[in-house]
Amino acid sequence: MQRIFHTPEGVRDLYGKECFARRKTEEKIHQVFWSHGFEDIQTPVFEFFEVFSNEVGTIPSRELFKFFDRDNDTLTLRPDFTPSVSRACASYFTPEVSPVNLCYRGNAFINSTHYQGKLKETMQMGVEKMGDSSVMADAEILAMTVECMKAAGLEDFQISVGQVEFFKALLEETKLDELQVEQLRSLISQKNVYGVEDLLAQVGIKGRQAKAFSMLPQLFGPEHVLKTARSLTDNPRALSAVVRLEEIYALLKIYGYEKYIMFDFGMLSKFRYYTGIIFQGYTYGAGNALVKGGRYDDLLEHFGKKAPSIGFVIVLDSLMAALGERAFEEDEPEVCTVEYTMQDAESAIRKAMELRAQGRRIAMRPAESGQGG
Repeated sequence: MQRIFHTPEGVRDLYGKECFARRKTEEKIHQVFWSHGFEDIQTPVFEFFEVFSNEVGTIPSRELFKFFDRDNDTLTLRPDFTPSVSRACASYFTPEVSPVNLCYRGNAFINSTHYQGKLKETMQMGVEKMGDSSVMADAEILAMTVECMKAAGLEDFQISVGQVEFFKALLEETKLDELQVEQLRSLISQKNVYGVEDLLAQVGIKGRQAKAFSMLPQLFGPEHVLKTARSLTDNPRALSAVVRLEEIYALLKIYGYEKYIMFDFGMLSKFRYYTGIIFQGYTYGAGNALVKGGRYDDLLEHFGKKAPSIGFVIVLDSLMAALGERAFEEDEPEVCTVEYTMQDAESAIRKAMELRAQGRRIAMRPAESGQGG
């Protein structure tokens, strides 16, 4: 079978009604970005490898599409917009002086294995609010997430909010090495309570510390879980992380979006640049997160500017799958035709221009007879 007739595994063509529906959804989401005062930015599809290196804390190197240019520099297709936009922000703006609000859309590429059955190229839209460390910034980003889901046509969805600082604060009280920390992080993320308990027993963590870590996979739910989290520790840093969530939730009540919010202390992203709240958006019938985001207060420093930041990305492929038939409720405007021959070319052109000026979709088509050359 000739490969020129097929796309590589993990990528696909979009056309017809599906392409139209996606474009309309993009427009609705971008309107939310615009209404909050975010400005568009476009970054390159490929960057120097260092932008996404292990030190940045983004996608593992083995999952990057890497290649070389003529100067033998290592380049990579963009797997994650946040480092790209952070690099650009540090180059052209002064987020350390005043906040910078940027939004984007484009494709991201992850070289996942074919066993995972995931797309290797995904369309993404997102925002980055850089230079603002406030609770108000956290609440606004979460509010925008809700508004984007509603604008796209979803009503039954949930935004799960975690807090990386709570987990990091608990780790401060242990002597776990890097490998043990990654094992613990993975088990908690998988909600594997028994695995967590076994690991803690192996490394000698007991008592209140062990109970706190063992509770994290189960510490999921509405506002009351914040009280439970408070009861697990006396660590000032951990308690401060809980207070931050309480303050964010109070602001989301003002927005009227608290019904969409759940808290999940077992959410621990594989992106190591996150430093505060992290969150993901889900809806019924969709196994993957539609939205991913969080606070990353140290990332811009990697690019020469120290500025606290927060943002989120919407994976359009997952969102469109979740919308299902609802994405096609708006019909694509009909394409009408104006036939022509070379003898009546002038009148045909003028007629087509007049109809297009009225907002109609007009395609020119040669008449079946008299297609003069």
